[in-house]
Amino acid sequence: MSEKTSTYENLVTELKELALLRSCGAVLGWDEQTNLPPHGAEHRANQLAMISGLSHERGTSSELGEMLNELSDPSTVGGEETVAFANVRDARRAYDRTVKLPKKLVEELTRATTLSQHAWVESRKKKDFSLFQPWLEKIINLKREEADALGSKTGVKYDALIEDYEPGATAAQIQEVFTPLRESLVQLVTAIQASETQTDISILERLYPTAAQKELSVEAASMIGFDFNAGRLDIAAHPFCSGIGPGDCRLTTRYDEHHFPGAFFGTLHEAGHGIYEQGLKDDDFGLATGEACSLGIHESQSRMWENLVGRSRAFWEFFYAKAQQTFPNAIGDVHIDDFYSAVNDVRPSWIRVEADEVTYNLHIMLRFELEQALIGGELDVADIPGVWNEKFTEYFGITPTDDSIGCLQDVHWGAGLIGYFPTYSLGNMYASQFFEKAEEDLGDLNAMFAQGEFMPLKEWLNKNIHKHGRHYYAPELVEIVTGKPLSAEPLLKHLNEKFGAVYGL
Repeated sequence: MSEKTSTYENLVTELKELALLRSCGAVLGWDEQTNLPPHGAEHRANQLAMISGLSHERGTSSELGEMLNELSDPSTVGGEETVAFANVRDARRAYDRTVKLPKKLVEELTRATTLSQHAWVESRKKKDFSLFQPWLEKIINLKREEADALGSKTGVKYDALIEDYEPGATAAQIQEVFTPLRESLVQLVTAIQASETQTDISILERLYPTAAQKELSVEAASMIGFDFNAGRLDIAAHPFCSGIGPGDCRLTTRYDEHHFPGAFFGTLHEAGHGIYEQGLKDDDFGLATGEACSLGIHESQSRMWENLVGRSRAFWEFFYAKAQQTFPNAIGDVHIDDFYSAVNDVRPSWIRVEADEVTYNLHIMLRFELEQALIGGELDVADIPGVWNEKFTEYFGITPTDDSIGCLQDVHWGAGLIGYFPTYSLGNMYASQFFEKAEEDLGDLNAMFAQGEFMPLKEWLNKNIHKHGRHYYAPELVEIVTGKPLSAEPLLKHLNEKFGAVYGL
């Protein structure tokens, strides 16, 4: 065994142990959102801060730095095309970023975001932003401090934070893609609003008992490939997926007995994330090749299963009879055409996670605009409710009546996830581009869905996307899989064709 081979093996061991330590924090984080008694928040914040501090120490150790230095020449790991090179490259990227952050800042961010999320729950419940405001001010200041410590090639603070979610992306690049997308979406929304087609969404507001919703959601998630022997579904104030580690992926959702789409499509969305986590290589846990490529790619999987599959006519041709059996009083007498139109209704609405496919991206663009202003110092936290309502009225033509359906609806800022939001719209674009290629390779996917055949798509995603982990970064992965750079065209083609048919455009 050569000395360099030994160094690489030692690096792998160190990275896997570091991931194991971080996964302990992930379990505590999941428990915080699902089971933690309110009075336990302070203690949980201290627990998580300690784990983040320990992880930071180990992730910035001189020993780790020395190993990475020894492996800096690609020839030491067999060249730039190898799995080993990808693992070293990504470990170097993480190390170079993490070593810039003071341990005290890392611990304080963890403590603040843990407590902030509890404040957010209470603030949202009482529809009062002022209860959350002091916590968000603290977090924004800490995130600015983090951005300054990390630095960015562009000199833009926000770009330093985006790097955590979409490696290599900048706000300017994202805006370049978003601008033409927004213009086309506004045109489509305008055409839909002018359509004479009327959708009866009241059928989705009938009584859908929680227990039955969970039963149907679990069946649908299993049907598309989420393995409940390696995962579970629980309730949280805001839906999320937590990939704890091999064989342990936790999904959460929330139920409203008079709003069917929320929990059902929310569960499909999180199951899409979970299928990605379960499709990663167990043996590579802790390495780049065992981690998701980017949040945009992650969101492509969740948005694909939620929308391109779950809201398709073909899905309901197969699954509607089961839904009617589960909710005979609510939809037993509702024709599939009316149900399909209802779950694909397009109209401006308050809540991002419940928005239709067309207006959803406008929700993202609003948040993208505001969080850049927050980090850049052009927007004060105290002014968020007013500016949010003003921008929301500009984007959607309706004004939120209270903070719970306005600026308090998302947990992301309270959790310190600044820079995350744009990945949702990137995910929509990736999803459509991947789906188009999968259909080119596999044949008529909708014909398969109508027969209850979802495994061909799931296995295609396993093979072409999941198995690579972060061997490639997102721009390269998209070109490898589809032969083309990322484009909004497949998404716009899908939306125009689908909703043109629904609304007779």
